[in-house]
Amino acid sequence: MKKQEFAIVDIETTGGYAGGSRITEIAIRIHDGVSVIESWESLVNPQQHIPPAIFALTGIDNELVKDAPIFDDISEKVLELLTDRIFVAHNVNFDYSFVRHQLQESGFKWTATKLCTVRTARKIKPGLPSYSLGKLCYSLGIPLLNAHRAGGDADATAILFSKLVEWDSEGEISKMIKKTAVDQRLPPNLPPSDFEQLPEKPGIYYFYNSEGKVIYVGKAINLKKRVASHFTGHKITKQRQLFMRDICSISFEVCANELMALILECTEIKKLWPIYNMALKRFEPKFGLYQYTARNGYHYLAVGKLPKFHSCLESFSSLYDGFNVLRKLAEQFEIDHRFCNYGAINDGEMHSKFSTTDLPDMETHNVQIENAVDFLISNRPTFAIIDKGRTNEEKSCICIEKGHFYGMGYIATEVGITELSEIKEYVTQYKSNSYIMQLIYGFVERYPGKVKLM
Repeated sequence: MKKQEFAIVDIETTGGYAGGSRITEIAIRIHDGVSVIESWESLVNPQQHIPPAIFALTGIDNELVKDAPIFDDISEKVLELLTDRIFVAHNVNFDYSFVRHQLQESGFKWTATKLCTVRTARKIKPGLPSYSLGKLCYSLGIPLLNAHRAGGDADATAILFSKLVEWDSEGEISKMIKKTAVDQRLPPNLPPSDFEQLPEKPGIYYFYNSEGKVIYVGKAINLKKRVASHFTGHKITKQRQLFMRDICSISFEVCANELMALILECTEIKKLWPIYNMALKRFEPKFGLYQYTARNGYHYLAVGKLPKFHSCLESFSSLYDGFNVLRKLAEQFEIDHRFCNYGAINDGEMHSKFSTTDLPDMETHNVQIENAVDFLISNRPTFAIIDKGRTNEEKSCICIEKGHFYGMGYIATEVGITELSEIKEYVTQYKSNSYIMQLIYGFVERYPGKVKLM
């Protein structure tokens, strides 16, 4: 430890993420593993407005920094102090992202091995009520003078680091500064045990905030590798900074295969609507096929927009898909084209260019419409996908009834299944949607041998 030097850093900023905010103050303490051997700090003119909330927290306002150097003016000094030293900070990824970003803007390419005193304290002094700098200093009897200023916080972090080195009887710090140490990449508020318990199997995982609310649901072929991938890289967007800060715990559910993980991910996102899940929210079907009766007594078929919480005969992700189904039904059942509305479902609405004379017999026409609808519904397939289970003692089952996802679950290997009613006893029922059916039909095309018709 005495041979390696550490740069203990604290910064104050105009906001919470490096991509849109700037450093207003920086303090660096050079530590030789025993004590501080050099100190340096400076106010920084951020060249942008300092919000009132930041002034209230730090006491740094626009007037205080107006004559301070801009970061370009001190960048060479910062680089000199950081070069060939371990970068140490409390919640290290926050400080590191700002310093790295502003050095890059000044023309310097710099990276360093990082050490987080939040994570280190969790390892060496587990079970403390809080690991925020202020409460940690209070718990450990460390003086914290001039809190929320770079110099005061850097001094307290340096004392904390000295104590952690002294208490480190198991060599945890040496392990953590290795580039391969996963702990160093974890979000500051996430207990390492939550990550360590993740298996290398397919499934879904949940990220929770400090209040125990699910903020993200994801699927994985390998749970441990996928979760770890969230914590790599140096993105400086506000979204990522907030995401990393908010992750306080993880849970997971193992699935037999990727398809079941994808389906479960979709259903859980629909149920929980986590704040950081964006992609699957775009897969809502936008159009539907409807049957309705106009004031004139004639039945109509129409393809139109699908409002939320409305039911339809069939849903589609594009108008083209809906038009194609309606056109084929009209041709097969010889339905008068004037009673097929493409893109409109207003009561009794007809295109003005179509004649309203010589209409077909109402009873005959309505029967044709009913036959078309019955055909559409009755020709939806009913089948099950039988695949390997989570263990050798079980097999997995995904059940589709009349063209809609019914549910999925696991069946003991020795149990024989011949009827749909028997499968339903073993599966958990879920709500179907067009995205899930796209996943299922895509799987069926690739693996037809795993399909059991019912």
